[in-house]
Amino acid sequence: MTTLKNQITEVLKATMRAKEMNKLTVIRSLQAAIKQIEVDERVELDDSRVLAVIEKQIKQRKESIKAFEGANRQDLASKEQAEVEVLSQFLPAAMTEEELDSIIAQTITAQEATSMKDMGKVMNSLRPIIAGRADPAQVSAKIKAKLA
Repeated sequence: MTTLKNQITEVLKATMRAKEMNKLTVIRSLQAAIKQIEVDERVELDDSRVLAVIEKQIKQRKESIKAFEGANRQDLASKEQAEVEVLSQFLPAAMTEEELDSIIAQTITAQEATSMKDMGKVMNSLRPIIAGRADPAQVSAKIKAKLA
């Protein structure tokens, strides 16, 4: 079974062969971010940590998109959007709304959550399940709606 890091390396090699420079820059920055954490913490990142790095990179770019659109710089916003699409190829398949609603309902029941005070417990137990497959902000909003 190939790890996510190996998959990123293989895509990097294929991108280099195809001479897709914009895509190459994004993948190299992702590898650099992964390597930086490994060097700083002196550990080998597993797939879940690599996934967290990818999600962080995507989140940063989405924030940049909002800022660029607010400044009426559509050229820069579209460049960031293209980078998000490159990074998104490494994420697992997204959950459907039905799957997400079902998992949230099961977790609320399992955690015996009854009010907004239990929001943190529910969110913490869902975090590993939804990693890379659903937007945490969207999940949080759904949990709030059910607990309110």
